[in-house]
Amino acid sequence: MVAAALLSSTAILSGGLTAAVRAGQSGQSNETIGSGGVEKPRTEAPPLPFHTVEGYGGGAITPMAYLVNPGAEGSVWGKPAVAFSSVVLGHKNLQALTITETLFGRLELGYGVDRLGLGTLPDDIEDATTVDIDRDEVWLHNFNARYLLVKEGKLPALTVGAHFKLNDGIEDIDDTLGGALSSIDYDKDTGVDVTLTASKMLVADWTFKRPLILTGGLRNSSAGQVGLLGFGDDRATTFEGSVAILPTNRLLIAYEYRQKTNPYDQIPGLVEDEDDWHAVDVSWIVSSHTTLVAGWGAFGNVTNEKENETWWLQAKYEF
Repeated sequence: MVAAALLSSTAILSGGLTAAVRAGQSGQSNETIGSGGVEKPRTEAPPLPFHTVEGYGGGAITPMAYLVNPGAEGSVWGKPAVAFSSVVLGHKNLQALTITETLFGRLELGYGVDRLGLGTLPDDIEDATTVDIDRDEVWLHNFNARYLLVKEGKLPALTVGAHFKLNDGIEDIDDTLGGALSSIDYDKDTGVDVTLTASKMLVADWTFKRPLILTGGLRNSSAGQVGLLGFGDDRATTFEGSVAILPTNRLLIAYEYRQKTNPYDQIPGLVEDEDDWHAVDVSWIVSSHTTLVAGWGAFGNVTNEKENETWWLQAKYEF
């Protein structure tokens, strides 16, 4: 198993374990055998992975196959994890409050509520249409369930997820604009994403004996800007993934990529085609319960503005 390989291959884990171990993929107990056959407590692994802004385990914008904070082997209940993220999009801003709970070491349940400040969009809409939408924010509620199909061993960990989303605000904006969003294929304010995610951790000479985690997955969705703009008629399947490394026992660095599609036609200057998302995360593992994450992203067009100077902070706590 992964933990056994890690524990036997290198002493780098004395101050913390990788996301794979923390996520309960190893099947190891919380005790280990010391010299003379005496059991001694194993050092707790760090609270990884952290939360996406949508409220499930992964990086900032993409999932990992590892689940968040499962219980001990054979237990029903893990312990909850909570996080708060603040994202400065350049012309807009987003805040996310997220919580997860993992059951039976296999089922991760999560909720995330996102508030998107619309920035210059209401003024640009009024300039173009003379209509005041009387709203400067929308809210997105994310209800997530992810199931660990395959525990990591010789094969990667494999997790399937369903993510029900409810947008509070986009329907009102469409009504105020007389159906302008419906005319470019906006369909409804609810939708479901389906994800399939694989993650594999490597520790080798070419990784300098440091844990390297490779993740790739598919997402089927009809969401506009992850649901912050509502949902269209047609579904599309896209790729997403990440590369993460722990250069020290207290630091994780990751690159994330999320492919995007265009569920809507354009309204020039107001609703532009979506661009793929790129993100870089740096996570400080403060303790076995707490992580602090800083990140930078290039998200391209987000409605009426390019948001390529995006940065964010997240604080996450595992009970």
